[in-house]
Amino acid sequence: MSYRDIASKQVLTWAVVAVGARLPVAMAPLALVFLVRERPGGYALGAILAAAYVIGEIVGAPLLGMRMRPERARTQMAAGLAAGAVGFVGLGAFPGAHAMVLGAFAFLAGAAPAATPGGLRTLLTGIVPKGAVTQALSAESMLMSGIWALSPAAVTGLALGLAPRLPLLLAAALMGASVAGLWLLPAGWEADVTDRGGVSMPRILARAWPVYVTGAASLSLLALAELVLPALLEQRAIGVGWSGPLLTGFALGSGLGAFVYGLRSWPGRLLTRSVVLMCGVSACVALVALIPATGWIAAVLVVAGVLQAGAMLTRNLSLREALPPSALAAGYSVMYAAVGVGYAATGSLAGALLHFVAPSTAILAGVGLTLLLTAVGSVGESHRTSAGRSPSTHASGTEVVAVAGGTGPGAAPGPEGAPVRGGGDAEAGL
Repeated sequence: MSYRDIASKQVLTWAVVAVGARLPVAMAPLALVFLVRERPGGYALGAILAAAYVIGEIVGAPLLGMRMRPERARTQMAAGLAAGAVGFVGLGAFPGAHAMVLGAFAFLAGAAPAATPGGLRTLLTGIVPKGAVTQALSAESMLMSGIWALSPAAVTGLALGLAPRLPLLLAAALMGASVAGLWLLPAGWEADVTDRGGVSMPRILARAWPVYVTGAASLSLLALAELVLPALLEQRAIGVGWSGPLLTGFALGSGLGAFVYGLRSWPGRLLTRSVVLMCGVSACVALVALIPATGWIAAVLVVAGVLQAGAMLTRNLSLREALPPSALAAGYSVMYAAVGVGYAATGSLAGALLHFVAPSTAILAGVGLTLLLTAVGSVGESHRTSAGRSPSTHASGTEVVAVAGGTGPGAAPGPEGAPVRGGGDAEAGL
């Protein structure tokens, strides 16, 4: 399969809807800082509001994701996006409101649409050919990389050039437009709840915990790059203004990595690929902490972005293998929450260490935490497979053959070059 196999009007419509739903997510933290920065203690308040937004995502994703029903997914996603748009409208319309009110709006804006990324990802893999799931996931990752590269410039330009409330009002408009766009897509996807063998959704999702841990590790390195890079540049006597271009390079590298990953089949097990890629990203981030030249930092960050995209894609594909089809949307939502926790945990650790050690040391400590999470997740995933809870066997005791988006005895070779043994039939993921 190639990228030509996913080129269709329906996939293009999906991409437009995804931009409307996900660009506000990328804009929100920085937009919240700009919204209140001119108030007394504005930067501290902005950080609190951004934290409230992220906490909303972490809480909302698993709670709402587990309640999403395949046959009613479009309606449930629309309700979440509409409520999220209300949260953004409240923030943009009442920037001078009490901090508690703004915090409530920020929490709503983060929590209400938090299950939508998982739902959209599952919807995407339901509208592409059965053998093109890897290409669909790679295309989604490229789209998300573009969104994250665009959002800082959009927020800064609107907030500083026009008005601080405009980025949040734009976010509300985009999210509201995505609600209308959902009705141009299928109402949901096919799934048979009996594939869980009578086991509850929480228990099914809990069995995939190693995948969530390594998923959290993959994004924790992004937290180091984003949150500690300005302090590191200052330590190196490099202009802090270079932070934006350097992070843009990271995002562009991530888009390139996602594109390359979808071009061909890659050797080795998904777990092996994941560990190799995670070690590569960790090495790159450690080099960023050690090398002094701006040009080398930029080059290493681009390489880190390329490898990080592949690492996250292997986690999404591993989740497909670990879960039955009816649990995929919920699984993606739990993964969404897990990577948010990883981002917040590593960022908090690095931020706390900055009070006591140099930025380069804080980054190295964060890399150590990432490698620890990777080791724990990898050992857990290997043990789960060897202990008989492999992706090929679920609670029902029956084996399901899934091939890059389709099931059945006539399925074609999957991403490994052979039939993928797993419970999934369709694939964030960011």
